[in-house]
Amino acid sequence: MTTTEFEKTPGWLDWYAGPSRPRFRLPAGAVDAHCHVFGPGAEFPYAPERKYTPCDASKDQLFALRDQLGFARNVVVQATCHGPDNRAMVDALRASGGLARGVATVRPGIAEEELRELHEAGVRGVRFNFVKRLVDAAPQQDLLDVAGRIAPYGWHVVVYFEAADLAELRDFLLSIPVPLVVDHMGRPDVTEDPHGPAFEAFLDLLRARPDIWCKVTCPERLSVSGPPALDGERRAYRDVAPFARRVVEEFPDRVLWGTDWPHPNLTDHMPDDGLLVDFVPHVAPTPELQHKLLVANPMRLYWPDAD
Repeated sequence: MTTTEFEKTPGWLDWYAGPSRPRFRLPAGAVDAHCHVFGPGAEFPYAPERKYTPCDASKDQLFALRDQLGFARNVVVQATCHGPDNRAMVDALRASGGLARGVATVRPGIAEEELRELHEAGVRGVRFNFVKRLVDAAPQQDLLDVAGRIAPYGWHVVVYFEAADLAELRDFLLSIPVPLVVDHMGRPDVTEDPHGPAFEAFLDLLRARPDIWCKVTCPERLSVSGPPALDGERRAYRDVAPFARRVVEEFPDRVLWGTDWPHPNLTDHMPDDGLLVDFVPHVAPTPELQHKLLVANPMRLYWPDAD
């Protein structure tokens, strides 16, 4: 075990350690389909090329949150602060007893043996990040090479990009030869009209192929109105809801939801994860839509062979 010490990025907001219990009761078997683990850095060092240094957020803390909120399973997405070193994420998968799947970061030259080991650990996808403040994007041909390498395993590609970059990326995204999952609705500008041309362009991307999925996640990251005042109101981030609801209602069989715990790189507030769960019925208002969003869809994508 390394004893490397890490100093958090100045101004870093640590995850909220006292989340409330949601008023919305999650359906049985619900999956938190987007969350992370950070380190602990003393055991799983952060990458030298990272663009931020987080607080530690361990697998045990993630699983405790899972249980408190009422989720049954997790999908753990490799954090950019760990680069292509997937050990912390894989450690969480192996400790989960089959109740977690993973999304890795891999390089084109990855050995076939390592791909097999990732698959056996529970990895079912790789992430391509195009958000320039977080990573230096790899050449597109390298990314296509990775997509070709993972295709025989039945994996998918998770893509993270800013809304302003969609027009430039669209043709490349549609050329990726495996299913796609888009993070956080392509980060729309929620001050605009959810029926306006910018968000319509994003929906057109989802319409272009039947194997493109969307995470209606991170209202705390997209919102301008923010969380409610401390007056007992539970309808937070209401400016994001119309965008997410459009996606859920048009693509009910291709949507996913997750907490994004431990909420990296937020600068104005750290959300109460219980309040985030209470956001769900405002974007998936019926029990049928809620079951698809939280149970049926993530199970079909990440645990297709489950009973």
